[in-house]
Amino acid sequence: MIEKRSFESLGHADHGWLNARHHFSFADYYDPARTSWGSLRVWNDDEIAANSGFPAHPHQNMEIITYVRTGAITHQDSMGNKGRTGAGDVQVMSAGTGVRHAEYNLEPETTTLFQIWILPREAGGQPSWGAKPFPKGDRSGRFVTLASGFDGDDEALPIRANARVLGATLKAGESVEHTVGDGRHAYLVPAVGAVEIDGQRFEARDGAALSGGQTVTIKALEDAEIVLVDAE
Repeated sequence: MIEKRSFESLGHADHGWLNARHHFSFADYYDPARTSWGSLRVWNDDEIAANSGFPAHPHQNMEIITYVRTGAITHQDSMGNKGRTGAGDVQVMSAGTGVRHAEYNLEPETTTLFQIWILPREAGGQPSWGAKPFPKGDRSGRFVTLASGFDGDDEALPIRANARVLGATLKAGESVEHTVGDGRHAYLVPAVGAVEIDGQRFEARDGAALSGGQTVTIKALEDAEIVLVDAE
């Protein structure tokens, strides 16, 4: 019901300018037991060196969510969008029928981020991009929806998937619950701090794969920052 994927067990690729850990099979890393979790296809834990980044490259039929942990990332795409997303904030790109984009760390320090890919509910559609600040104080002691494909989540960035990306900040000793519906798949990673999920300890940057049909209690053992995807 709760599968722990320790940081040390993740796929690893060190390109010098990019030090990446892969929660799921990606690029040259392949693990048949970790190809996806429901419609969640990619969760990369990236460290991008100062004044470096990903040159323009294509995507299609994927919802791509970037959660910046430290530093900032600057985005530019073939739709004419350009924006800088800083620590704690989120950007989303619906690749749709196809888009090219570049992602650079133009800061004088290493940028760290989670990049999350979710399969869309249907292929195609006009590509789009958006970004939004999410002050950490607003999610103190509770989950806030950062990106969502569901009606009613008006404060979240829109994605074209039957999924939500949630974030919470917890002080040591605080707890929050999350219910994973029947047939759904949740995946949780503490960006900062150790947490306990139903009594099982997870260190920062460990992954927790949560099966559907359960309610879990997440307790912060240290001041913690949590990102969770709830997908079909």
